[in-house]
Amino acid sequence: MIAYQELKEILNDGLMSFPVTDFDANGDFDAKSYQSRLEWLMPFGARVLFAAGGTGEYFSLMLDEYSKVVETAVKTCQGHTPILAGAGGPTRNAIAFSREAQRQGAAGVLLMPHYLTDAPQDGIARHVREVCESVDIGVILYNRGQCRLHADVLEQLAEQCPNLIGFKDGVGDIENMVRVHRRLGDRFAYLGGLPTAEVFAEAYRALGVPVYSSAVFNFIPKTAMEFYAAVKAGDHATTGRLLDQFFLPLLEIRSHKPGYAVSMVKAGARIVGHPAGPVRAPLTDLTAAEEAELRKLIEAL
Repeated sequence: MIAYQELKEILNDGLMSFPVTDFDANGDFDAKSYQSRLEWLMPFGARVLFAAGGTGEYFSLMLDEYSKVVETAVKTCQGHTPILAGAGGPTRNAIAFSREAQRQGAAGVLLMPHYLTDAPQDGIARHVREVCESVDIGVILYNRGQCRLHADVLEQLAEQCPNLIGFKDGVGDIENMVRVHRRLGDRFAYLGGLPTAEVFAEAYRALGVPVYSSAVFNFIPKTAMEFYAAVKAGDHATTGRLLDQFFLPLLEIRSHKPGYAVSMVKAGARIVGHPAGPVRAPLTDLTAAEEAELRKLIEAL
């Protein structure tokens, strides 16, 4: 098991990604296809992979399925790429999934939102604290959706929860991000987590968020790594070219329907010859015309 302080250091550098979760024609988890996907992606050099994350449709997985996803990821990537597992939803669910992730050998947990209900800052803090106390592995908080914690609350949680090692922002509130970074300093590893993170990568790096997770790594891993290297090197010519050529047009497709951030990735994987099956409800797959648009963008690379 990777100690959580060691995991924090790992998270301070390198591109990260969320592999999609493979489903068969009946919509059931396809472990063999998922293993093949990970074996294809690993050599491209992602720093860590998040099993059953948002792009991996965590929100649609039952605990027994989740267990198989994490188990497959850990066994496939063992000795090569650390696996972090998504967990979220109601507090007791998040605890159960987090404990299962630890049991299966995940290096850490990405704690996603509690979903439906609005909650006060102290209530969300309690949720985070209870999850952290339930496991011995590192926890990264995903600030997104209904989970939007302020800097002062995060400061308290950092004191109470030594295994809370990371803060991943999927909100885009620049003022809060600056406050969090100024108050917490190097206590956390900071990750960019806005959908299609490449579009925001340079701006977030200037804020003290040096890394991000790439969804497009699922289908154009070489380009995803090229873009990250350019961001790190301050190569604005390369990032500008790829933003204009690929990422900004990609946003046009993504904006057609809610949930397309995931559907688009599965379509991309299908286009490049690594299909992962359809998305599960309540998401919907791209139309044939939209998939044709995506194919043109990929082929242009």
